[in-house]
Amino acid sequence: MSIKIEKTENKNELKLEFKIEAKKFDEAIMKVYTKSAKYFNIPGFRKGKAPFNIVERMYGDEIFYEDAFNELVPPIYDKEIEENKLEVVSRPDIHIVNMKKGEDLVFTATVQTKPEVVLGKYKGIELKKVEYKVTDEDIEHELEHMQDHNARIITVEDRPVKEKDIAVIDFEGFVDGKAFEGGKAENHELEIGSKTFIPGFEEQIVGMKTGEEKDIKVTFPEDYFSKDLAGKEATFKVKLHEIKEKKLPALDDEFAKDVSEFDTLNDLKTSIKEKKQAQNDDRAKHETESLAIEAVCDNTTIDIPSGMIETEIDAMIRDLEQQLSYQGISLDQYLHMINKTRKEIEDSYKEQAEKNVKSRLVLEAIIKEEKIDATEEEVSAKVKEMATNYGRKEEELNKNEALKEYIANTIKTEKAIDLIVKNAKLKK
Repeated sequence: MSIKIEKTENKNELKLEFKIEAKKFDEAIMKVYTKSAKYFNIPGFRKGKAPFNIVERMYGDEIFYEDAFNELVPPIYDKEIEENKLEVVSRPDIHIVNMKKGEDLVFTATVQTKPEVVLGKYKGIELKKVEYKVTDEDIEHELEHMQDHNARIITVEDRPVKEKDIAVIDFEGFVDGKAFEGGKAENHELEIGSKTFIPGFEEQIVGMKTGEEKDIKVTFPEDYFSKDLAGKEATFKVKLHEIKEKKLPALDDEFAKDVSEFDTLNDLKTSIKEKKQAQNDDRAKHETESLAIEAVCDNTTIDIPSGMIETEIDAMIRDLEQQLSYQGISLDQYLHMINKTRKEIEDSYKEQAEKNVKSRLVLEAIIKEEKIDATEEEVSAKVKEMATNYGRKEEELNKNEALKEYIANTIKTEKAIDLIVKNAKLKK
């Protein structure tokens, strides 16, 4: 087996020429034949019992070439990449030069490699100070949410529907006089002012009385998820069965005792403020880190290979698929709902993918430049924390070397970001 490595005219690209002995390729052919023999049904032989030369004569020897290539090449390719210390960041573009039984297998693999990172200024960068103070309005909003959560729901019979009521309705929607799928419901509870229905619908419920029937006319938004309904006028036949009202508890010390561990409303407000400020500080920290990384990236020169962007987009698509799966939706269903193709989604991800890749490469370069490392104690502490959080055995997680490497890399990345922020000049 031999390999020849040469640079192409494209930056960060290599062409690898592999030559594998005929004997190994022939052995791979026989291995594939042995695995697949049971599928061949040749007259004069029991199914799967036809000798290799008979199968070869009937179907041609090329029938096994592709599978033999896939059987033989991947481990050889991976080994050569590792032994030659090549930082490959793309799938190989394979070109077969010679692939015949009894002859050396020759092919080329064109790959993109990790680019050089020319770091600019990453210490002493100027950043706008990010701060979020808790306001009285923030506290009042949280108290209103707690009030709403602890409200009593009562039926109202002596007045029409008003804002914030819960209207119990039957409805059926029609477009051009025809009922449409998903446009009908019975005893549906709709909170007026929640803006959970088509724009203009809730407003026309206001003023209706129990038992009243009414035609409500609305227009579906142009960006409505169903392209069959987007931008179209619709008429909903609505019947109001019941009006419900929320009775909010008074905001006093008794309320504080009922909903928290505090004896007074003031103590509850203080606790809310402390929790909100902790959330705000965490938000400010993350935004400052993002601004710091962005500033350092702007000072850095990198020619990012297209393969790295494509790989990142693939990862983003997989994340999207996973998020959708939690809602019981497939990617194809989602694309149909938003009237987009997979290619359009991929194109929309391209800019963010490039930023993600550049950020990682920059932080890796800073880690290398500053000789940042993760100690065994730091990794062990994270493993212990993970075991506690996920109910796993610490000993079991410690046996997972890939997990420990991931944790170590995360620690090093966090240290690199911390270094940038601590050395930054914050201005108001």
